[in-house]
Amino acid sequence: MAQELILKVTGMDCDGCVKAVTRAATGAGTAPLSVDLKSGEMRLPEGADVPAITKAIQRAGFGIAP
Repeated sequence: MAQELILKVTGMDCDGCVKAVTRAATGAGTAPLSVDLKSGEMRLPEGADVPAITKAIQRAGFGIAP
């Protein structure tokens, strides 16, 4: 069974933020499996380029919690 990667995205407070974060990750080469506004969690498929996705999300104005 494939493992998921989970990133904790900070700064999201509306559905527009979820769409922006999704676009950023997709633009970095990996469409997220899900982005949850309430928990701030982005689920990515195993093998996703986390450094590239992190940079893209930060460029979009959001953060990644450690």
